Amino acid sequence: MKIALDAMGGDFAPKAAVAGALLAAEQLAGQATIVLIGQEDAVRPLLQAAGAAADAIEFVPASQVIDMAEHPAKAFQQKQDSSIAVGYKLLLKGEVEAFCSAGNTGAMLVGAMLTVKAVPGVIRPAIANFVPKLKDKFGILLDVGANAECKPEMLEQFGELGSLYAQYVLGIAQPKVGLVNLGEEEGKGTPLTQAAHQLLKVNPHVHFIGNIEGRDMFNDKADVVVCDGFTGNILLKMAESIYEMMDEKQIHDPFFDKFNYEAVGGSPILGINDNAIIGHGRSTPLAIANMLVQGFNMANSGIVEQIKATFKS
Repeated sequence: MKIALDAMGGDFAPKAAVAGALLAAEQLAGQATIVLIGQEDAVRPLLQAAGAAADAIEFVPASQVIDMAEHPAKAFQQKQDSSIAVGYKLLLKGEVEAFCSAGNTGAMLVGAMLTVKAVPGVIRPAIANFVPKLKDKFGILLDVGANAECKPEMLEQFGELGSLYAQYVLGIAQPKVGLVNLGEEEGKGTPLTQAAHQLLKVNPHVHFIGNIEGRDMFNDKADVVVCDGFTGNILLKMAESIYEMMDEKQIHDPFFDKFNYEAVGGSPILGINDNAIIGHGRSTPLAIANMLVQGFNMANSGIVEQIKATFKS
């Protein structure tokens, strides 16, 4: 198995990317090969400096870089030899089983939609993120930024996508799906959440437990937390800030340490025809390594095939 990494993506690229790739290569030795994609004059010297450890890494050159501030769609279409575009081409050809990048989030989404495309039947793919749970290791929250405005049918599908991921990647036998709302009662919320509630309630593919409130994010009430991308992004960034404040005050706890984005490394794009993960722009080598391991776990689980089968039916 091969897992590809955009070596030019992130605030600390390519140094953090190469260092993270070396860490992941060590962890996945005998199971997967890491493929680095980037500008040769920037990446080759770092690999050479790593000595024998770099022998486990493959390298694919890409002459262009999509910067964080560039317009995602325009940059992806105009820079077809960028590290992101080349990564998706490798994914489409089946030369790698997963593609990871801490680069331009919008370009990663555009690349997914234009290259490997959405699974037939999926209205809009979602970005998922992991939610620390008090009793279990992690749950999953989606959407966290791909779709700021949603239709009820999209929230229903997010419930299906998240449930499949929780089952096949996180190993939760019967994931409980909850809809973020203003109150627990069925009639609460906006027209969007009220309509989504009715759809989720009768969906045979999910174990829907009803509405949940913000206070239920980290308890064991729901394994899959469903919301629009605007709400999800706010929840995600607030959780990150909790860790940053506690870390600044030198307060550490095993549960709250899981709020650190480095713990999981990245957010999978669910609902596309292959495995792609978006990392934090500030990704450190540890975050990069965990993102690559997550890519391996996704590919190894067969989650994409499970999503295709569900939406085909």
